Parts: sequence; structure tokens; C-alpha cells
Amino acid sequence: MAQTASATWRKVINMDFKEFDASSYLNGPEDIEAYLNAVLEDGSAQEVALALGTIARAKGMTSVARDAGLNRVSLYTSLSKEGNPSLDTIMRVLDVLGFRLHAERKPATQTA
Repeated sequence: MAQTASATWRKVINMDFKEFDASSYLNGPEDIEAYLNAVLEDGSAQEVALALGTIARAKGMTSVARDAGLNRVSLYTSLSKEGNPSLDTIMRVLDVLGFRLHAERKPATQTA
């Protein structure tokens, strides 16, 4: 006997879904660079911190923290939704990941 649409949706609503984690899709330096640049171009400060946390998880948070001279638990916290990392932390993590920040002028906006 065929299920009704409402019965099917009730099953879907009650399903447990795993939260998406981009870290499992960052398979190399090019993926990481593209992801980081996209977030830096359009993201908020919180989104940049979350992206760095995602990248650090992909590379191994323990080794990133150690190489950056930071406490692993503190780094997890800083690069989480509740975190607010200092510029020093961001610079250290970027350095360990093999990246650096640079300034680029925004394109001039057209006025009518």
C-alpha cells in the first residue's frame, strides 16, 4: 500500500540529520585557498573565524594549535560560533596554514 505524502513528510521531519561539516571536503591547498578567499570576500568576522576553524579541523586542530603556539581547547573555542579570536590568533593560524592576509582595494562603485 502506498504511503500518503503527509506520512512520508512525518518520517522525514522525525529523521536525525548530521550537521554539514565542510572540513571533510577540503582535500588540498587549492580547496582551502578557494574556501578561505570566498569567506574573506563576502563573509562577516564570525564567518571568517568559523572558516578558519573548519580549515584547522581539516588539517588537524591539535597540530595547528601546537604549531601556532596556542592551546587546543582555546583555539577550538576561539574559532567556534561563540568565539571572537584576536588578530594575533588569526595571524598565527593563517601562518601555520600557509596563508597571509593582504589588503586589496575594493572596486569603485558606480553612481547613477
